[in-house]
Amino acid sequence: MPPALNFPPDLLLKAQGIRVVFLDVDGVLTDGGLYISEQGETLKRFNTLDGHGLKLLQRAGITPAVITGRDSKALRLRLAALGIEHAHFGTEDKRPAAELTLKALGLDWQQAAAMGDDWPDLPVLLRCAFACAPANAQAELLAQADYVTQRQGGDGAVRELCDLLLVASGHYVDLLQEAMS
Repeated sequence: MPPALNFPPDLLLKAQGIRVVFLDVDGVLTDGGLYISEQGETLKRFNTLDGHGLKLLQRAGITPAVITGRDSKALRLRLAALGIEHAHFGTEDKRPAAELTLKALGLDWQQAAAMGDDWPDLPVLLRCAFACAPANAQAELLAQADYVTQRQGGDGAVRELCDLLLVASGHYVDLLQEAMS
């Protein structure tokens, strides 16, 4: 079975060489809604398509990294379950956090992609070699994005980016064939 994905060649060329992907949480990995229990606990809804895409990225040698302005037990549990080791919580100024991750991985901005949905994500998106935004992102991010997903944040948008990066890196077909065996 051949892959059903079809990305424009110029987009795939721009996405080649990406080794790390910076992701926001609220509005990217989640739908941006916050569910607050009577006890004050914040609950979030994550999409399993996104989670599987992040696991596939890791298998292809592309590191997912999370930089978020919030912190919660639910988020930490989800990232641990996905094996995401590079995460910055409660971070309002996201650029320095991204720079720390790049330094730790021995990479530079030309090897980085980012996906964000609102103004705090702009300093990272503007420096990365490949910028992405979910369909429901703020207008300023949509205007700066190399790629805008068809899906909204929390509804498979991250998986779309993962698939694009897997195709661009040449790993998509092998991972698909492995899944079918």
